[in-house]
Amino acid sequence: MQEKILKAKPGMPMLLLFIILYLAAIGLIVFGGTLISNEIDVFGGIFLAIGIIWVMVGFIPFFGLKVIKPQEALVLTLFGKYIGTLKEAGFFFVHPFALAVNPAARTKLGQSGDVESAPSISISSTGTVQGNLGANKKISLKIMTLNNSKQKINDALGNPVEIGVAVTWRVVDTAKAVFNVDNFKEYLSLQCDSAVRDIVRIYPYDVAPNIDTTGDGEPDDGSLRGSSSIVAERIRQQIQDKVADAGLEIIEARITYLAYAPEIAAVMLQRQQASAIIDARKMIVDGAVSMVEMALEKLSENEVVHLDEERKAAMVSNLLVILCGNRDAQPVVNSGSLY
Repeated sequence: MQEKILKAKPGMPMLLLFIILYLAAIGLIVFGGTLISNEIDVFGGIFLAIGIIWVMVGFIPFFGLKVIKPQEALVLTLFGKYIGTLKEAGFFFVHPFALAVNPAARTKLGQSGDVESAPSISISSTGTVQGNLGANKKISLKIMTLNNSKQKINDALGNPVEIGVAVTWRVVDTAKAVFNVDNFKEYLSLQCDSAVRDIVRIYPYDVAPNIDTTGDGEPDDGSLRGSSSIVAERIRQQIQDKVADAGLEIIEARITYLAYAPEIAAVMLQRQQASAIIDARKMIVDGAVSMVEMALEKLSENEVVHLDEERKAAMVSNLLVILCGNRDAQPVVNSGSLY
């Protein structure tokens, strides 16, 4: 179903007209009563009946007066038929029997800028808050935020990770949002959960060998930690594909929380620490070997001392111990002969 913009009449002239008619009805009642008291029963009874009838039903046209604020919309149906959507801000008059429809009026998403809605009193399993009291039927056209709750998902290597995302979205087609799905806010929340699971399981937490995250059949360096912007964009695109029929636009998706699950977090931390220590040791050894080579070259070039292969090996060993050790070396002074 496609959205139709309803062209409504200005509300202020109609309001003044209804007030005048109500005052006229009261005047007819008074005038008719006066005629009856003066024994002019025919006209007095007619005026009195017209005034009483209008006073009894004259409030009905007031139901057609609608106030729309900026970035709000009102989806209207008349006897079950969709007649259009009021989107322009202002004061308008529509058919008094037209009803506003918004199945998601009692649903408020976390950190969402919904229009005025009733206080919520319960929380659903999807993380949406439900209210049981009456709520405003207007649909917000503002950019809103869904702060999706943290989920535990296995990554491409089977390691459980916890991830949370924040999705900014808005309604772009009110007719689709109201009539194509039962509750567009709950529908969005469920699709966010599904998209996050589908995308996260493709990536490892850290870069791992022989993992294809792009679907081209070739291993790559994609990971949840190192490619967070790419992962977020793929999540956004998948959510958009699923909610397009609900008249929603997904503006942005951001990863707000990413960590290993508590049951393996300590082990993975030790693994990262071990990897860091190995990398540091490798750098230290490379530097130490370079320094030893430089020292031997300088000694040989300047002819400071002539060392045989055995003494060179001893010198290399001592220098490597000094340069690669974690503690300061304790010097030993040899006052005797070199040999």
